[in-house]
Amino acid sequence: MMNSIESQSDYQLLARDLAALAHPVRLQIMRHLTERAACCNKDVVHRVGLAQSTVSQHLKVLVDSGLVIYAQDAQRSRYRVNPERMKALSAAFVAYAGDFCNGT
Repeated sequence: MMNSIESQSDYQLLARDLAALAHPVRLQIMRHLTERAACCNKDVVHRVGLAQSTVSQHLKVLVDSGLVIYAQDAQRSRYRVNPERMKALSAAFVAYAGDFCNGT
């Protein structure tokens, strides 16, 4: 994702990433993941207080968007925030919002 929004694909990436974050539970999961190097599904379930299957669905959305990285660790699934993707999302959103503030 670029620092400015110039093409249709830039808009699609920004919309996809924002859609992945556009749920209170997913925002809560992201906050939880940023507080740790990595954690398993069970840790997230305990934190958000939802069923394992529900948490798995939310994690899948975040992984599919690229905002969260999934890795298999023996018999556990480990999840962590993808810092590069979050930085790119932040820069793209700031550029997009800045266009409104600058009247362009």
